[in-house]
Amino acid sequence: MTMPIEAPARPRATAGRALAPDLARGAMLLAIAFAHAPLFVTDVHRGPAVLNAVIDIFHFLFVNNHARPMFAFLFGYALVQLLNQQLDRSGGDWVSARKLLRRRGWWLVAIGLAHVALLVPIDILATYGLAAVLLTGLLRRGDRALLWTAGLTFVPATALVGIGMWFPMSQGISTLTKGSVAADGQGFLAMLVERFSVWPFGLVVGGLAVVPGIVLGMWAARRRYLEEPERHRPFLVRATVITTVLSVAGSLPAALIQAGVWAEPSPAAVWAAAVAQPLTAYAGGIGMAGLVALVAIRAGRRRNRLTTMVEALGRRSMSLYLFQSIAFVAIFHPYGLGLQDDLGLAGATLVAAGTWLLSLLLADLMRRAGHRGPAELLLRRLAYR
Repeated sequence: MTMPIEAPARPRATAGRALAPDLARGAMLLAIAFAHAPLFVTDVHRGPAVLNAVIDIFHFLFVNNHARPMFAFLFGYALVQLLNQQLDRSGGDWVSARKLLRRRGWWLVAIGLAHVALLVPIDILATYGLAAVLLTGLLRRGDRALLWTAGLTFVPATALVGIGMWFPMSQGISTLTKGSVAADGQGFLAMLVERFSVWPFGLVVGGLAVVPGIVLGMWAARRRYLEEPERHRPFLVRATVITTVLSVAGSLPAALIQAGVWAEPSPAAVWAAAVAQPLTAYAGGIGMAGLVALVAIRAGRRRNRLTTMVEALGRRSMSLYLFQSIAFVAIFHPYGLGLQDDLGLAGATLVAAGTWLLSLLLADLMRRAGHRGPAELLLRRLAYR
């Protein structure tokens, strides 16, 4: 027996391109830079101990529980936007729109694989590309199907991330140290073999972990929360406050354990902290997106140079995400400046902030030149043939 398709109502069109989604993507790249840069150093504890502890807590409260969940939420939101654009161009042809989104997803997987092979072993493009291939069919289903999908995948996704955090925490090892991608002197061929051997596992596990956030982003896009933040302002204020408080509270136990403030926690406490952080992380990503949407209300009324630059960065988020990898390899790896053995968590965080600021300048230069972004142009040519 086949399930009936619940076709959701098409959202109302608005003139011009909305500011909030691009601002959110630009801010998201800062969170991703903060999350990834410390993974390139050999010892996160190198440097001032107190400063490292403060930054470690900051990472747990405002980075680890915001960067990837926010990316997932915005990716799901963008899928609905892309679908609506394609339906408008094709006169409502769902089949061609579905093929385009899936083709785009497969090319993201290919670009992500090249990213891993040529630059760094941490990649999110392939993960989201695979998610687009698998979840595109949900775009034609109703809200009930979206919420059921988010709910059913929430538990296994949380468990996978929680286990990944619990293992190093239970041994007194920093989760950043456990996830380190610092160069270890391997030859290029050996490095490729190691990366490709774990890549499929990471792709599947990472794909499952982002499904709840992506589906919630789809649900939010149907209501145009980011395109029309002023119309939804009361709801956005409530949702942002609730989700942010929930996320910070859920991350606090793990942050105190990781920084050594909570000395000798019981095994049960470590397990509870490791699960609570990813359990509330989806709320953190939604809260950050909601906060940016509220900021966009004011920024849209009185634009300034920073708003324009962050918006330009958000429009070229894929290109500047890849730029981060290039910058981190050049700064940290031995065949670059080789700072992986000289910097700790504080130094890596400073490098992340500097890289994001440089990406702001590059995005603004591309905006002035009328250049869309090399990765965006490549993906468009591949997907649209």
